Order: sequence, then structure tokens, then C-alpha cells
Amino acid sequence: MPAKRPPVPLSRERIIEAALHIADSQGLRRLTMRRLGDALEVEAMAIYHHLPRGKEALMDALAEHVTAVRVEQAATWQETARAWCRAGRELLREHPGVLALALTKPPKGATALAIKEQTEQLADGGMPDAAEAVRALRAFVFGSVAVEVQQSGWADPEVDEWVRRDERADIDFERGLDALLKGLQT
Repeated sequence: MPAKRPPVPLSRERIIEAALHIADSQGLRRLTMRRLGDALEVEAMAIYHHLPRGKEALMDALAEHVTAVRVEQAATWQETARAWCRAGRELLREHPGVLALALTKPPKGATALAIKEQTEQLADGGMPDAAEAVRALRAFVFGSVAVEVQQSGWADPEVDEWVRRDERADIDFERGLDALLKGLQT
């Protein structure tokens, strides 16, 4: 008889990954503490040891997970901004189930720190009003991903398989990013 494997220890990271999987595959409405506990093979109350505020803390953690984007400073503020926008878009596209949280939760914790870092990087790169630029870039990224997810069929129960990659969306994103960066230069 094979030996029984010890259970995988519960951690904040493991909880967030399981919650992301549920939200992305079943939708945010189906994400309950009980369903999350079942997915983790623990009692739902065990999750509260890692997230003492319960579901509200979980929602904050999920929003933070997909919005706390960091990139290395590039040679110009435009290159830094472009790298940040692309990385942010990819992270949001990977987790369409929590896009609504990313759009509605105020920036906290790691997200607030990432925004501060982005602002400093753009300012250091020569962008005169870096805070305004970061707001515009975030709005562009969030809006473009929202449109992309909407058009992909992800939330449509009638769609058997949604399109995760759309070449047209990639072209539209790059065209819009180019236009925004040019507009921010003036």
C-alpha cells in the first residue's frame, strides 16, 4: 500500500491561485469561501487564518494580484510605459474572472506601491506630469482589456470556448498605445 502524501500546507499564495482558478473558470459569483475550501481540500474556516477579513480580504488580494505590475526602468519613459502597459494587459487577460475587481477596487497595498513606482519611473525618465500619465495609461489598459474580454465571449454562457488570443485585439492595443504615448509627449 503506497504511503499517503502529506497535505500541501495552506498559504496565502495557494489560496489566491485557487481563487483565481475558480473565478476564471466559473466566474466571480461562483467564488465562495466554501467552494474555495473544497478546492483547497480544507475547511473554509482555515482560509481565515491567512485572510482574517474573509471574503473581502480575498477580493482585495485578487484585485491586487492582477494590478500590482512592476517592470524595470527602461532607457526612456515611453519604453517603460510601454513595458508596463503590455505586462498589465497580459496579467489582466490571464485572469478575466477578476477583471471586475481590478476595475472597481481602489488601489491598495502592492498595487498602490506599483503605481507609485510607475509614477517615479516615468518622472525619472523625463515625463513632466507622470501621475497624470499613469492614470491615463491605467485607464487605457483596463479599458482595452475590458473590451477584449467582452468581445471574447468569456462571460457568455452560450459560448463553449472563448478566444484568449485575438490578433486584431493585439493590433488595436498597440495602435492605441502608440497614439496615447504620442499624445502624452505633447
